[in-house]
Amino acid sequence: MSAWTRIYGRLPAPARSVAASLRGYWLRSWRYGPETDRLVDEVLERDQWRDDQWQIWREERLARILHRAATRVPYYREQWSARRRRGDRASWERLENWPILSKAPLRENPAAFVADDCDVRRMFPVETSGTLGTPLRLWRSRPTERSWHAIFEARLRLWNGVSRRDRWANIGGQRVTRGGQRKPPFWVWNRGMRQLYLSSYHASPDAVPSYIDAIRRYGVTYLVGYPSAMHAIARVAVERGIPVPKLRVVVSNAESLFEFQRETIARAFDCSVRNTYGQAEIVCAASECPSGTMHLWPDVGVTECIRDDPDQRNPRSQVGSLVCTGLINTDMPLVRYDTGDRAALGDSAEPCACGRLLPIIRSLDGRAQDLIITPSGSPVGGLDTVFHSGLPIFEAQIVQETLHRIRIKVVPAPGFGDKHRQDLVRGVRARIGTELEVLVDVVESIPRTSAGKFRLQISMIAAGRLP
Repeated sequence: MSAWTRIYGRLPAPARSVAASLRGYWLRSWRYGPETDRLVDEVLERDQWRDDQWQIWREERLARILHRAATRVPYYREQWSARRRRGDRASWERLENWPILSKAPLRENPAAFVADDCDVRRMFPVETSGTLGTPLRLWRSRPTERSWHAIFEARLRLWNGVSRRDRWANIGGQRVTRGGQRKPPFWVWNRGMRQLYLSSYHASPDAVPSYIDAIRRYGVTYLVGYPSAMHAIARVAVERGIPVPKLRVVVSNAESLFEFQRETIARAFDCSVRNTYGQAEIVCAASECPSGTMHLWPDVGVTECIRDDPDQRNPRSQVGSLVCTGLINTDMPLVRYDTGDRAALGDSAEPCACGRLLPIIRSLDGRAQDLIITPSGSPVGGLDTVFHSGLPIFEAQIVQETLHRIRIKVVPAPGFGDKHRQDLVRGVRARIGTELEVLVDVVESIPRTSAGKFRLQISMIAAGRLP
């Protein structure tokens, strides 16, 4: 836990909102600029492109990415030099000649993936736990940030009749207040982003009325966040008949969205619920259109679906691993990156009732996590944020054994010790509460399921599967 996090945790609620607003203004300066409206218009125009137009556009960008990666990025440059020394004359200009990149090299030495003409001190730092509960550190330039958020603005906001200028709420994995806090506010107001950031760790049944009141008082028009947390609020509101402000749209991100969650959230907030897919590495992304179709964003990356059975005669119905090459971040390019997620892709020629010609994802088969239930009854789906980049671990798993006991299994990297154990315990308690018993076990490996999947969170109590 950083010194800044400890200081922030001691601030009174008004001061926390001031701190969040200052960061919000800084984020806004990175994400949006005078070119933003033009970039957004270009994204919306590309929504109507035919396959041949996409092919020309993507081939040009892919060629630039591959050349830059092979010649300016240390990790790839050494990889290709080693192949040349072995007599391998394969061309780096062809994507199929590149090996699939796992998360391990990126996690172990992220700076090796930054082009040598870039200075990470002048870039935007991004931290994520990664699909396997292992920390990842990434960097983006200002043009990358603005290109990404222009696509986000077009396909997540404008598709659904809202914009970055509207007031909105986010309920996610950031720690916005103390874990053991029992009285509101369980949120901060980020003036710079017009954002009410709600804690996903305090949405217990007794706290739900205060969440709904905050959404009303701050004039929130749409909600983005973890479906588990949004469902927790919606379920209590529906069951208790609590009046809820009508929103324009609710957008689900970061977790799998289950249909029972969608139905309850839509009923409570009296609006559509749109699902999304993506990752901090921004190599692949998708979102639902108003017709309910999950459209891929072809300008984000080249997506390969490595099917389990390539000889299957009906490939459209078959799930495969998503291996993606990013087209936006030219300064930290990821080529044929194994996202760890699985999906079934559709035919790009299939028409959609929304009128857009973007390719589709038929089904997503990744990011499924069991919900952790706090002692107060609040479901938590994103404890992966405790695995920050300063922890020397290879991978970890959170297992809820009882309502009051959580066990964290850690495969340690060199240097892991008691300080890091305590950091994990504090991190969980900061998010769920101090009355929880948190145990940390060092293990040699973490078992996969029969399908070879890794599960970051496992709940062994029936409450983890609330209908």
